Amino acid sequence: MDIDTLAGRSAAAIGRALAAGEACPVELTECLLARIAAQGSPVFLTVTAERARQEARAAAARLKAGRPLSPLDGVPIAWKDLIDMEGERTTAASDVYRDAPPATADAQVVANAAAAGMVALGKLNLTEFAYSGLGFNPHFGTPLNPNSGTPRSPGGSSSGSGVAVAAGLAPIAIGTDTGGSIRIPAAFNGVVGYKSSVGRVATGGVFALSRTLDTVGPLTRSVEDCILTDMILRGAVVSAVARQPVNNLRLFVPQSVVFDGIEPAVAANFEAALDRLARAGATIERGDCPAFAEAFRLAGELGTITAAEAYAEHRALIDGPERARIDRRVVARIEGGKRMPAADLIELHRARAEGRAALARQLGGRLLAMPTCPHVAPEIAPLESDDDAFHRVNLKTLRNTAIGNFLDTPGVAVPSGRDEGGMPTSFLLAACSGEDDRLLGAALVAEPLIRAPE
Repeated sequence: MDIDTLAGRSAAAIGRALAAGEACPVELTECLLARIAAQGSPVFLTVTAERARQEARAAAARLKAGRPLSPLDGVPIAWKDLIDMEGERTTAASDVYRDAPPATADAQVVANAAAAGMVALGKLNLTEFAYSGLGFNPHFGTPLNPNSGTPRSPGGSSSGSGVAVAAGLAPIAIGTDTGGSIRIPAAFNGVVGYKSSVGRVATGGVFALSRTLDTVGPLTRSVEDCILTDMILRGAVVSAVARQPVNNLRLFVPQSVVFDGIEPAVAANFEAALDRLARAGATIERGDCPAFAEAFRLAGELGTITAAEAYAEHRALIDGPERARIDRRVVARIEGGKRMPAADLIELHRARAEGRAALARQLGGRLLAMPTCPHVAPEIAPLESDDDAFHRVNLKTLRNTAIGNFLDTPGVAVPSGRDEGGMPTSFLLAACSGEDDRLLGAALVAEPLIRAPE
């Protein structure tokens, strides 16, 4: 099989081809390392070529002997540079940690992927400290969205993760999601992204932004890839995800907040996907969602849990001389947490628990369906030159997904088409907290209907 063709396929398809002996993990790894070396945009912060080659050779020997460790044995993977890899620095894409001591051990998720035979290509760029939905980085450079000739946002904070998959540099990239940082880069780059429920995937060895809300998950080329990667990240050897008939799908489209200010192409592609699902037998219902409206109100009036916990994590830097070395836009967001009274933070935590329960009662087993983001990836230049515009667009970018983090709704972002300029739009399927397996099973059957016919 032509190795360049294989490198552009889904991780699941790559795994099947490698297991069948149709291609060699070593050749595939060398192909991707060459692509990474030729990439002009700052997508990778560290390339772990020696480790990748060793892991690829070991995978090739296992596969030749007919002893694969998992369905993704020999498949390359890349990691957001918040996640520890033994012997490599974890910079969090910050100038402050550019020369940090190397990690002494793999994070649990990295160790689990290695135990499944996956090949680690390196560490990916991000917004500093993972605190923005737009993906800009003044220290290491901003990865450019590969869908446009004009420099556009890669989405954040897992900017390098979204670009790596969309640009053909890795079939799987691992990101983190605290306010939308997997789902937004997936949406802006036209790939699939899965945000898990809090606690489903271990966060040990992962640089924290908000210990309450942080999650780890994949950006991939298919929902099947997300299912297999989720299994591997958790250290599981089988998946509980089950395919279900489309006519069993019951979807609820919240009318509160998520459509405000939506771009026409995003709305049109979302409605077209809903129509395809309905014609295939899915039940579509619409209505107000008080839990969404309340989450949005609280964020505007009180602030966010993320801001408060980000200040707790980075207090010494924000209040010390290193402050000048941190992206001013990140500093501004963290300082919102510094100003937050303890009573407001307690109110947010209580409202979060109440909102999760209220949402579960309202949905009654239905899944949520909404646009992942109300707009396509914006151009970079106008936002780099105007901080007020940056913060305004950043908040709008994060709006729909951040509600899901507050209410702990796991979500799968699936490409739903393109606008007139060729930029991707995205459809978000979500569930109540802890219903990840049911969500992934539904996304598996909904994916071909959500994707616009080519």
